[in-house]
Order: sequence, then C-alpha cells, then structure tokens
Amino acid sequence: MKQDTEETLDSIRDIKIFQAKDGYRFSIDAVLLENFISAKRLQKGVELGAGSGIISILLAARLKGPKIIAVEVQKPLAERARRNVSLNKLDDRIEIIANDMRALKKMFPANAFDFVFSNPPFRKTKTGRLSKFEERAVARHEIEITLQDLIKTASYLLKHSGKFFLIYHPFRLAELIEMLLKSRLEPKRMRFVHSKEGDEAKMVLIEAVKGSGTWLKIDSPLYLYDKDSDYTPELKIILDK
Repeated sequence: MKQDTEETLDSIRDIKIFQAKDGYRFSIDAVLLENFISAKRLQKGVELGAGSGIISILLAARLKGPKIIAVEVQKPLAERARRNVSLNKLDDRIEIIANDMRALKKMFPANAFDFVFSNPPFRKTKTGRLSKFEERAVARHEIEITLQDLIKTASYLLKHSGKFFLIYHPFRLAELIEMLLKSRLEPKRMRFVHSKEGDEAKMVLIEAVKGSGTWLKIDSPLYLYDKDSDYTPELKIILDK
C-alpha cells in the first residue's frame, strides 16, 4: 500500500500504521487504553473518535473475536484509518465510519453493542493552547464533540451490562463521573496513570458498566518512567506485548 509524502509509516507491536507528519499522531494514551480494555467475551464494539485507527487495530490484533465499528468525524483521518485497517489485513474485523458520533442514533438501534471505547478530547474549547493543525486541535479540544455528547452516545449504544472504556484527564474526573451516572453508566474500575512514582496523576483509565450496581475498584497505579527516566517494566510489557 502506497505511503503519502505527508505521512510516516510507523510500527508498534506487530502492526504498522500510517500517520500524518504534521497532523494528528497517536500518543501513549491510545496504547494504555487498548491495554486496559477487557473484552474477551464481548463480540460487538464501537470506538468513538478513532483517529488513525490505532486503538481498534491493536485491539482487533490482540482479541481475535470482537467485530469493531470505529467512528471518526474528520474525513481525512477516517480515510487514513481505513488504509491502516487494510494495511494490517483487518477489513473483516473493523469497519470505519466517517461521521459525527451523534449521528449513530440514526444508524444503529439502541442497546446494540457489548462495549464502547474512546480516547476523547479532554479540553474545553476555551482552555489550553489550540494546535494550528486542525487534526490535532479537534483530537484534543471539544470542537466537534462534547464530553456530554460522548457519554450520551455511549449509553445509547450499549446493551444492559455493556462496558464503556475511556482514558481521560483527572482534572475533569468529578465532572466525568457525574455525567456517567446521569447516563446510567456506573464506574466499576479505575486506574490512575503517573509519569513517575510520587508525581500527581496525569491520566485516568475508567471502565463503566451500563445499569450496574454501585461499587468501584481502584487498580494499582501505573507508572510510565522509573527514577532513571527509563520506561518501567510494566510499560515495556504493554508496549511490546
């Protein structure tokens, strides 16, 4: 498959992926979310905000069962995601839809999916520094979609007891949990991600279950770097498995 002159061809684990040189490029957050997803017995999944398709592709390569619909509002990114799916010979497992995720209510019946996952933009449009590259800006700021839109869409798509996985920034955690509960998505498992031991959390991984009872498990912290600024043994396993 031909590589565009404005792209790089990168690899992680056993997959290859085209990425824009100056546009959206996946970060370690995507790999951490994919590793956090436990969907061995789940068959139908949706990714909300697929970017270049990295999370869906990694997940489909790791778990041989689930079929995944990956939704991306930015058409150039959606087209790149399609090429990446084909590049990794996963066309029979992953379908890319170029559309606003809010349109999914017109495309699919309610309660149709076993799991939903997302690495959404976590900054409101008036906070933080907007990237001059539109792909990056939309991926990081709530330009095309709000947190509330995302959660309502996930709740609509999920079956009773379906699972919603996402990675988010801790500074909006209270707001996030409040919105999840209003949409009948009960937080069940949470893991905080830290750069180093002793640092404040930089991200939080969350698993919520639709229509479930009230209890929450906090996993042990995930540290990315050791005291010598090398990847921790756990992160090395996550990146290489």
